[in-house]
Amino acid sequence: MPVAALVGSGHDHCQKGPVASPLSRIPELLHRTLFRTVSLLGPRAQGKVLHRYFDWWHRRPDPWSLATDAYERRKYRVTLDELPEGTYARILEVGCAEGVFTQTLAALWPDAVITGLDVSERALARARERAGGDGGRVRFVHADLLRHEEREPYDLVFCAETLYYIGRGDRLRRASERLRALLAPGGVLVLVHPWPEAERLHGFVDGNPTVTKVAERVERDASRPYAVSVYRADSSRPTKAVRPAIDGDITSK
Repeated sequence: MPVAALVGSGHDHCQKGPVASPLSRIPELLHRTLFRTVSLLGPRAQGKVLHRYFDWWHRRPDPWSLATDAYERRKYRVTLDELPEGTYARILEVGCAEGVFTQTLAALWPDAVITGLDVSERALARARERAGGDGGRVRFVHADLLRHEEREPYDLVFCAETLYYIGRGDRLRRASERLRALLAPGGVLVLVHPWPEAERLHGFVDGNPTVTKVAERVERDASRPYAVSVYRADSSRPTKAVRPAIDGDITSK
């Protein structure tokens, strides 16, 4: 099924036009300040706060309007346009929220086994409802990235609008290493985060010698600029056992 049929033509009013005014960005700045403060807590305390916050945030359906907002639909299309051609049998979406993008992935790869990961059980309940008849091959797991257990690695991993919740330094490094560890040899990792902050958030993956950046697209003219970075894992290096970290936490959109 064509991408445009699933996420729209991509010619929305949010993509080109005036840059958002400083006042319009105040809510986002306050949101970031809150979670930057939360990241000063210990890993376990941070995890508890994030879990509770996102369950509260999803008290109403689709709080970010991921299913209807033109900006979000455009971002989905741009993300998918940057993917290398290939067969993806096992797909992971980190921070799947209510499964809007997961549903698109299921339609594009009807034979793939797809996992959506999120810390909000309330969001996951709606995601399972959305999956409907795809429930046999699309599953939703209540866990954070660092604690997600898998027996097999993935051919394709998406992580969008997520890494800025975990803080800086060692926590970001460990989350980045975890994303790499979840990839099968030759697997593809896609990171999508606000620009220019994406330069910092993607930095540990950029510096990993076992992956190669194969594509990057920066949407500077979007109302909220963002970058899509695509990496391919070294196919000659065997994948280590996919084991969860013993501490730390990461959450979703």
